[in-house]
Amino acid sequence: MIFLMMRRLVQTALILFGVAAITFLLLYALPADPARMIAGRSATAQTVANIRHELGLDQPLLAQFWTYLKGLAEGNLGRSYAQKTDVGALIAARLPATLILMAAGIFVEVVLGLLLGVIAAVRRGGPVDRFVMMASFVGVSAPQFVAALLLLYVFAVTLAWFPMSGFGTFAHVILPATTLGILGAGWYARMVRSAMIDVLNQDYVRTARAKGLSSARIIFRHALPNALLPVIAMIGIDIGQFMSGVVVVEAVYGWPGIGQLAWQAIQQVDIPIIMGVTLVSALAIVLGNLVADVIAPLIDPRIRAR
Repeated sequence: MIFLMMRRLVQTALILFGVAAITFLLLYALPADPARMIAGRSATAQTVANIRHELGLDQPLLAQFWTYLKGLAEGNLGRSYAQKTDVGALIAARLPATLILMAAGIFVEVVLGLLLGVIAAVRRGGPVDRFVMMASFVGVSAPQFVAALLLLYVFAVTLAWFPMSGFGTFAHVILPATTLGILGAGWYARMVRSAMIDVLNQDYVRTARAKGLSSARIIFRHALPNALLPVIAMIGIDIGQFMSGVVVVEAVYGWPGIGQLAWQAIQQVDIPIIMGVTLVSALAIVLGNLVADVIAPLIDPRIRAR
């Protein structure tokens, strides 16, 4: 475990460096000028040049990147061009809202995906199986903004069961979390179904049936735990994906998370915020995968024996 942690720390540093370098190069190649965005359309060329010098944008690319890396090594994510505030403080203020939405979305997709996947595997080849697979395909294919607007229209406008936007209560999180969960549930349902079908054909499951164990006990105590490993790995990936991929959902529902912060920064070409959100998301992916690697041996003892 100690060796695993040390190796992951080195990998994390290399991944973050690579993400920072690639993102910095891509942002540098953008045709938009942050200094011009800040100065406004009516600003003179001298005003734009002064702002560019103040932000250090008139320096060579390598010099800018080196300055950013030095600040990053000190835990400094830079200062927002538009909001004149430390990026770390801005992300820290928005992070709790995104973490709440992320946890709720993962809960919805895992519970719904496990339920549908198990049902489809048990009813393999039947109409229930075909319906679940068709529904999962629709869920995977549906764009998030379409699902969000549809849920808003049905449950917030027509039925008035939930608020249309905002943050702060349990009711506010249900529709955004469901929107996020629909897409992931389709993937989980397909993955669990495939894993469950493979497990249900194993010899130890046939032995359990021969002993007269109930179907529920065979499924939930013997088969399902052995089909959870790909689910755990997927959750680790989803942690990072939800940290950075909730831009559309947060925009539609007015959710004050880092996805909305990133969208505002993109519109303003606020490079420090874009870099900060990207690095935080990359770190979340690495940590999520590490958590998955740590939990997997606890569920499947065969991994510990390798």
